[in-house]
Amino acid sequence: MERIDKIISEELNIGRSAAKALIKSGRALLNGSAVRSFGEKADMSRDLLIVDGKKINRRKFVYIMMNKPKGVISSSDGRRTGEKTVLDILPPEMKRKGLFPAGRLDKNTTGFVLITDDGEFAHKILSPKNHIPKVYVAELDKPFTPEIAAAFASGVEIGGEKCLPALLESCGENRKKAIVTIKQGKYHQIKRMFKKYSIEVTELRRVKMGGLRLDENLAEGECRYLGQEEIELIKTL
Repeated sequence: MERIDKIISEELNIGRSAAKALIKSGRALLNGSAVRSFGEKADMSRDLLIVDGKKINRRKFVYIMMNKPKGVISSSDGRRTGEKTVLDILPPEMKRKGLFPAGRLDKNTTGFVLITDDGEFAHKILSPKNHIPKVYVAELDKPFTPEIAAAFASGVEIGGEKCLPALLESCGENRKKAIVTIKQGKYHQIKRMFKKYSIEVTELRRVKMGGLRLDENLAEGECRYLGQEEIELIKTL
């Protein structure tokens, strides 16, 4: 049994307050009767929930975009280290069994984290053979040169292994703010690539996964459900 406002919020990709307003206006019917209470629950395996004349089918999986803040780890369990995880800061109504971050960001890297319970989808977008592009904005302690951009494009060697080609572009006049597109997710990869050229990354933010850009309306720590079209965009190379 689940709260109906939670079901509507997830399935229609709207906020909890919008779902409650919808219920209050009498637009949600449960087994033929208008839902009167925000706390009313339904068993979607047997109950019929209709909103604005359309049947609501419970999704098997959920996909959540989070704008990760600093100091939070991209893990499903922080008990061993005592650190706060991206799952810990999910709103209570969005928490459900089996959720995990699909891919990781460093503790002090901010931006787009995808949280889901769809293991097959996560494998598809994270598999080395697929290499979906991930775009970051990096602030640097000194400007990069055209020669460094060329080195990124040919593949920088870190830890005795050559990385896949990466795109390095300027995001400012003095080249101290960069847009970096990579197709891998090696440990501290971007920071290590710049470090090879004696450049420190002072701030790093992921702004895009595949063809889907981070929602600019999400403040750090906020999140929302993704619609089907957005989910498909993530798989876009």
